[in-house]
Amino acid sequence: MNELDRRVSVAPMMDYTDRHCRYFLRLLSPNTLLYTEMLTSAALVRGDGARLLTYDNAEHPVALQLGGSDPKELAVAAKMGEDAGYDEVNLNCGCPSDRVQSGRFGACLMGEPSLVAECVSAMRSVVSVPVTVKCRIGIEPMPQAADEFEFLRKFIATVAAAGCEVFVVHARKAILKGLSPKENREIPPLKYDVAAALIAEFPNLTFVLNGGIRTVEEVQAHLQTFDGVMIGREAYSNPYLLAQLEQAVFDPGWDLPARELVIQQYAEYVRTRLSEGHRLRSMVKHVQGLYAGLPRVRSWRRYLSEGAGQPTAGAELLLDALRIVQAA
Repeated sequence: MNELDRRVSVAPMMDYTDRHCRYFLRLLSPNTLLYTEMLTSAALVRGDGARLLTYDNAEHPVALQLGGSDPKELAVAAKMGEDAGYDEVNLNCGCPSDRVQSGRFGACLMGEPSLVAECVSAMRSVVSVPVTVKCRIGIEPMPQAADEFEFLRKFIATVAAAGCEVFVVHARKAILKGLSPKENREIPPLKYDVAAALIAEFPNLTFVLNGGIRTVEEVQAHLQTFDGVMIGREAYSNPYLLAQLEQAVFDPGWDLPARELVIQQYAEYVRTRLSEGHRLRSMVKHVQGLYAGLPRVRSWRRYLSEGAGQPTAGAELLLDALRIVQAA
């Protein structure tokens, strides 16, 4: 059930980890586990599921994250994901946005562990790929007065009893009222020790740590405790970190790819997608962090951002932009 290598993964991020982003990140790391943006079960079941689930085979290993709280609908969506070839189905129990809460999914589901267990059981009954859960260490306000760790322990125990063996734990509470999703990623304090305490409570489960992890050294340190580490915004703003992690975690003998070669490979992908009707801007935006911390990075980003809006621009924009950093 846990055959996927979970040591390094990239978090599901709305408006970021679409199929184009995932293809680009795969060029930087052959083994990092990638996640889709959260897709609601309703959108898949009642909408254009085939389009929403489309991806490139090069993205494997890739997991589908679902949002929802209707067990029957989630089961249908999970089966659609498995049939499409995804390597895992993950249930979102961590997103704190008002929009997500209004649909009765995301972090607010931590207050209904029995419902989450029912959802997990329904999905597991129709798929053979792993069904996993991404959650926080707690929510505020809690539905009832309780010890904070006991609240988390009960959630994990209840969902694990339904057959979930893998939990991705964002080591912050979700503040359900008064904070934006961005603030919820920054203001609630990180409590890695709370997430680590779960390991002693549930030694047979797999725990992946998420939240505030930005460097190779931090990943390596957390891997001494946890089964895996999930990188969020840092993987987007500084994607070359994934190449460094590939070498540090998966294969010390692996040669770091030249950034220029990655762009050349991605340009070929972009050219193909453009012929299918995809928008240049939606693909170019994902590479703007590739030269983070290096000379001329602002010029690189500006050239791509401004050029992607030109009506005649194509995949060559990426190759032209390389001259900016090569000149440096």
